Amino acid sequence: MLIVLLAGLWAAGFFLYLDKIPRALPSAELQQKADAIVVLTGGGGRLELGLSLFKRGDAARLFISGVDPGVDKTALLQNRQIDGTTMDCCIALGHNADNTFGNATETARWMESQGFTSLYIVTANYHMPRSLVEFREALPDADIKPRVVHPANVHLDDWWRWPGTIQLLAAEYSKYLATRARTLLTP
Repeated sequence: MLIVLLAGLWAAGFFLYLDKIPRALPSAELQQKADAIVVLTGGGGRLELGLSLFKRGDAARLFISGVDPGVDKTALLQNRQIDGTTMDCCIALGHNADNTFGNATETARWMESQGFTSLYIVTANYHMPRSLVEFREALPDADIKPRVVHPANVHLDDWWRWPGTIQLLAAEYSKYLATRARTLLTP
């Protein structure tokens, strides 16, 4: 009976979680500026969106979190039409994160060192709810604005028809629950 109850609660929460996944932003949100754009590595399209926002002038600084320690800016940004001066002054890489908690911690240190209080966080739509929990925990006073990548292989509108999407969303929801539990239980 307990297992059935827990499964039912998990399923009900899963449907609520699906509503938290951003589909689009209100047009007013698109006009705001931030101190920095933070890209979380780990999925296609994230760096491209972050660079697009940076080149458009949505923020003067770009921080790319979770970059493999063996990768430098020149290699990462090769063929991206970024001049050396801009790369040196305005783009920073974080090499210490290997998960979302690490991204938030690494970004919080960088934001504090720069004196920044607002940021765009760039990640996949299905990853955004958990990322926002981690970042709001690490940067409680910061103004955090989401910018989502919509991966072509994640079918949110008819997710129940796609086994890969079901698995991805179920795994991400379970991580979201674990993150929420950790943040609620940690003083």
